[in-house]
Amino acid sequence: MAARVEAATMGGEIDEEETDERGSMWDLDQKLDQSMDEEAGRLRNMYREKKFSALLLLQLSFQSLGVVYGDLGTSPLYVFYNTFPHGIKDPEDIIGALSLIIYSLTLIPLLKYVFVVCKANDNGQGGTFALYSLLCRHAKVKTIQNQHRTDEELTTYSRTTFHERSFAAKTKRWLEKRTSRKTALLILVLVGTCMVIGDGILTPAISVLSAAGGLRVNLPHISNGVVVFVAVVILVSLFSVQHYGTDRVGWLFAPIVFLWFLSIASIGIYNIWKHDTSVLKAFSPVYIYRYFKRGGRDRWTSLGGIMLSITGIEALFADLSHFPVSAVQIAFTVIVFPCLLLAYSGQAAYIRKHPDHVADAFYRSIPGSVYWPMFIIATAAAIVASQATISATFSLVKQALAHGCFPRVKVVHTSRKFLGQIYVPDINWILMVLCIAVTAGFKNQSQIGNAYGTAVVIVMLVTTLLMTLIMILVWRCHWVLVLIFTILSLVVECTYFSAMLFKIDQGGWVPLVIAAAFLLIMSVWHYGTLKRYEFEMHSRVSMAWILGLGPSLGLVRVPGVGLVYTELASGVPHIFSHFITNLPAIHSVVVFVCVKNLPVYTVPEEERFLVKRIGPKNFHMFRCVARYGYRDLHKKDDDFEKRLFESLFLYVRLESMMEGGCSDSDEYSICGSQQQLKDTLGNGNENENLATFDTFDSIESITPVKRVSHTVTASSQMSGGVDELEFINGCRDAGVVHIMGNTVVRARREARFYKKIAIDYVYAFLRKICREHSVIYNVPQESLLNVGQIFYV
Repeated sequence: MAARVEAATMGGEIDEEETDERGSMWDLDQKLDQSMDEEAGRLRNMYREKKFSALLLLQLSFQSLGVVYGDLGTSPLYVFYNTFPHGIKDPEDIIGALSLIIYSLTLIPLLKYVFVVCKANDNGQGGTFALYSLLCRHAKVKTIQNQHRTDEELTTYSRTTFHERSFAAKTKRWLEKRTSRKTALLILVLVGTCMVIGDGILTPAISVLSAAGGLRVNLPHISNGVVVFVAVVILVSLFSVQHYGTDRVGWLFAPIVFLWFLSIASIGIYNIWKHDTSVLKAFSPVYIYRYFKRGGRDRWTSLGGIMLSITGIEALFADLSHFPVSAVQIAFTVIVFPCLLLAYSGQAAYIRKHPDHVADAFYRSIPGSVYWPMFIIATAAAIVASQATISATFSLVKQALAHGCFPRVKVVHTSRKFLGQIYVPDINWILMVLCIAVTAGFKNQSQIGNAYGTAVVIVMLVTTLLMTLIMILVWRCHWVLVLIFTILSLVVECTYFSAMLFKIDQGGWVPLVIAAAFLLIMSVWHYGTLKRYEFEMHSRVSMAWILGLGPSLGLVRVPGVGLVYTELASGVPHIFSHFITNLPAIHSVVVFVCVKNLPVYTVPEEERFLVKRIGPKNFHMFRCVARYGYRDLHKKDDDFEKRLFESLFLYVRLESMMEGGCSDSDEYSICGSQQQLKDTLGNGNENENLATFDTFDSIESITPVKRVSHTVTASSQMSGGVDELEFINGCRDAGVVHIMGNTVVRARREARFYKKIAIDYVYAFLRKICREHSVIYNVPQESLLNVGQIFYV
């Protein structure tokens, strides 16, 4: 181009203008070509991203089959037998029952759960406690009020706001007005959780027993005792390998369940084509009306068996955390739903021709050439379904533990890739013993099916009531939509529940007894935890008393750091006054440590710790609040003490820089971008000292003191901060002692007998067998100091 311009200049002025014009046009063409290339490249990248996203979504949809839909997918093993336990009296009843199954699958799993309830997840987390956490963030319904406004600044603390005059605001005020309503809401959540734990016992029992029952079909000489023995062996093996986790074998789950769905769909098509194509008329809801019109108690109680066709939806929602909602929706609508409809229709077609085979309808309808391969696939699918329910039980127990509603049990993280894969040893062995007891005690599918259906329908009712509040407070739906959803759900579910009432004496009492036992444990534990917290709140020490003791606290300050653990996020705990009253010395540095769980699924590491100073600097007293979500784990490789001191050093360093007017330094800029520092330093400006005295109101409610003009340079202020860091570090090298309260709760003499039983026996027993805080926080025994105290309720 330069050569062209130079040659044209030699030709005169006119040529130069023409050349400039041609050159500018050439530049314009070049820019246009470049912009077109960039646009084309951008479109290609967008297409590739969309294509990649679509492929990833399909991959996740495939993987969700093994984790989410195993329980729901194995229902064809036992539905028709439990629907007609006494045989079929009228062939038209088969069409009516099939029509009920079709519309039950459509209304509850498809419309309610997959497209409505799954959207109510808490950042991908499902289950009753996830719904409860959502409600706790949008209304003050927690019974233990240990939240603070700084907790609402977490990046994971998402919530919506609404107008004060809206229906949501009125509902919020109605819930918050009385403690009894908060307690009722918590009990509702606990009932749903206990029923899901019951599912963790009943699902492996009925799934494995039904799969093993296929032995008798092709080997009729085998007795029922042999089938039960085989089922028990499979169950013991299943629970015994739980500590390995599902990370190593989880990749097999999706192919197994996918092969299962394809197999039952293919067999269903074969049976419809071979035996009776007229069963397809069951897609008309008219046959439901005709089914009940014929009357009879058996037809109404048969709803208990039809109810089993939608079991697994509670595990579906509880296991939601592993996959995005869209992947779960695609898997159900594309694979699960049509395959189940074909499977049930095929069994109905077979039973229409062979009504006497209803007891073993699934295995009897399998063509002989593929019987044993199908038996192996069915057994594998039953094991996968059981694993999904057990994993859901572990997740719910972990959530209940984080909310203070379950005794402290050991929680093991079984995967380094997936945070949600956990193992709870104590719960695992309890589930195994109860599952074997149910399997060996009932010895047949009918009674276990009745128990299973009772548990599932109660979970559905609890979910409906919680979803009503979610739609009002979280989604802010119009009250008409809320009313429609609630009425339609309750009509369907109460219908099933009324049918299950007739089967309580036929096995339906089992989940009620199991749930009652777990509900008693969880309620008593939460009551004791609540009373301990209230005792801490009412007996905390005034700051004036601490200041009156002076920098030495009226004692000898020995070298070292004392970490005083408390449940209070503000104020000085009673355990500290009890300690210094009975001992003549205290450590040179005292840090009050509060570990609390928030109604969020996780707290990022950079936002976990809140640190502030208590009293003047020469007191060397601090507070550190460690915050966890209900999905976070205290893993053994976590160095809690190390991270705590790192946060403490960072706070002291930043505090000294703020005092020295160095808020624009590079170090502060780098650290100041973190949310942790925002919480730590508060909203003060550079003309205020942010670290003075503590109050009981909040962790950041400190008294700003205007800086007085002194002849103190920034360097001297910085050196003061460095000196304090060296002092704290020296005290740390001298030794760190973890001071924990060993609070004993007892009932008063005038208390009622049931409170004495609950506190003096049940709660005391649970405290004795549960894990200590020192074990959870990995505190070395040689550095542990327990301070005992008693209070009465």
